[in-house]
Amino acid sequence: MSAGGSGVRARVTDWGIAGGVAAALLVTGLSGQRSATGLGVLGCALLAAGGLALAARRRAPIAVLAVTGLCAVGYQAAGFDVPAVAYLFAVYAAVRAGHRTVTVAASVAVLGLLPLAALVSGLHDTGEAFARARGALEIAWLIAAGAAGEALRQAERRADEAERTREETARRRADEERLRIARELHDALTHQISVIKVQAEVAVHVARRRGEEVPDALLAIQEAGREAARELRATLQALRDDDTTPPRGLDDVPDLVARARAIGLDATLTIEGRGQDVPAAVGRTVYRIVQESLTNIARHADASTASVRIDCRPDALALRVEDDGRASPDSAPPPGLGLLGMRERVTALGGRLRAGPRVEGGFTVQAELPVEHTS
Repeated sequence: MSAGGSGVRARVTDWGIAGGVAAALLVTGLSGQRSATGLGVLGCALLAAGGLALAARRRAPIAVLAVTGLCAVGYQAAGFDVPAVAYLFAVYAAVRAGHRTVTVAASVAVLGLLPLAALVSGLHDTGEAFARARGALEIAWLIAAGAAGEALRQAERRADEAERTREETARRRADEERLRIARELHDALTHQISVIKVQAEVAVHVARRRGEEVPDALLAIQEAGREAARELRATLQALRDDDTTPPRGLDDVPDLVARARAIGLDATLTIEGRGQDVPAAVGRTVYRIVQESLTNIARHADASTASVRIDCRPDALALRVEDDGRASPDSAPPPGLGLLGMRERVTALGGRLRAGPRVEGGFTVQAELPVEHTS
């Protein structure tokens, strides 16, 4: 059942109980013993009000406790010898909501006022023994109502704790499974990348020994293999929580631009503002966005130039990566996993990301990341 349906059902139940208690109090008051005080209409009104007030016991248990207590004292003073049944319900609801101290104080006050109200109205003049017996019975019923409320409150607390424990256990198991998959993926990728790196290094070495010019593409493959191996090692170390190497951040962006130039891309970098004030999480995200953007430009854009501009402002960091590739508004490339990963990183930090073709041709990636209160 939905939350809205549960709320409607709870309200219907509350009003049903309140109406039933009000009706029972009225029937008991009109058919039972009462003194001739001339306040019959007032007494009936207080009987009904005490019962109907229970409809709000979930939303305002303290207010309902006060209203039902005052009504009980009031109809006793008006000459109606009716047990404070509505007040018992209110005690149960208040203790269940956790208001034990207030409930005890209110109950002591009500227990002290009820005999006085009965004396004022002329009720219970049959002797001291009867009054004592009635007082003991009222105390017993109050204790029972409070104990029932406390028992249910403790049961609900234990149920909530058990539910939270189950959620934490499930989350921990999911994290452990992700870690296992990441380690397996690391092992598989490390092997394949190591093969690529070794082959590239051998090819570079052989070409140099023969006195041949080493192609730029081969040098790029060699450097990319080394960088990928370093990244995989750092990732696994972070997953194992024993990484002593600081993560890549804003200070490492120039290396990315330099590697892009090494493969023949005319890449430029402009950084304005105080980069040392940028939080580590923002710096890591900037590094990954620039890395992914330059990788996409080198692989897919068929571009000759690329520009990276970082503006470190007091309240935000603005990043823009542009190229002069073949993308256009009429032939926008479909979003890939890299772009989705960028968007997730930026959104997690409360920032905004926009990526798409430029009107004059080429592609642009823009991100704005807040730098205040970010860890």
